[in-house]
Amino acid sequence: MAYVPTLKKKYKEEIVPALVKEFSYKTVMQVPRLEKVVLNQGVGSSIADKKIIEVATEEMTMIAGQKAVQTRSKKDISNFKLRKKMPIGVRVTLRRDRMYEFLDRLISVALPRIRDFRGIEGKMDGRGNYTLGVPEQIIFPEINIDKVNKINGMNITFVTTANTDEEGFALLREIGLPFKNLKKN
Repeated sequence: MAYVPTLKKKYKEEIVPALVKEFSYKTVMQVPRLEKVVLNQGVGSSIADKKIIEVATEEMTMIAGQKAVQTRSKKDISNFKLRKKMPIGVRVTLRRDRMYEFLDRLISVALPRIRDFRGIEGKMDGRGNYTLGVPEQIIFPEINIDKVNKINGMNITFVTTANTDEEGFALLREIGLPFKNLKKN
């Protein structure tokens, strides 16, 4: 039998029935699901030091468990000493099983390690998607704190198939994201 991530099993067995009941969907295919999780880290300071972008790529690859790609600038901006096609960030897009594995680690291990953590804001983007800003990459257990020479934050975007913010919020709440205001928006 093939391996199925715990969160994926929970989604199929518990979350789908709960959302069908809450929003009274006619079929389970209407239930919103998580399409992908995108990790994005802007490393603007890499303009001065090229090694920073290599370290960021390596760290992001360790966090995600999948090769990170460098994002490059689209145009020249002389005030920032920026040239076209210079590496200025790192990103990873996770789908299917890797996405569920990452989400499980994020909820159970990484988020509780944030200093003074009281839950995350429940502000959606208007289309049922959610972006979470993480202040420092050292909250992930894959990162060795002794080897970190610069603390970088990152954005984690959850892209869902939900049509409204209310449905997207309900999905992410059921998955287990620790929102501050657990009442409905």
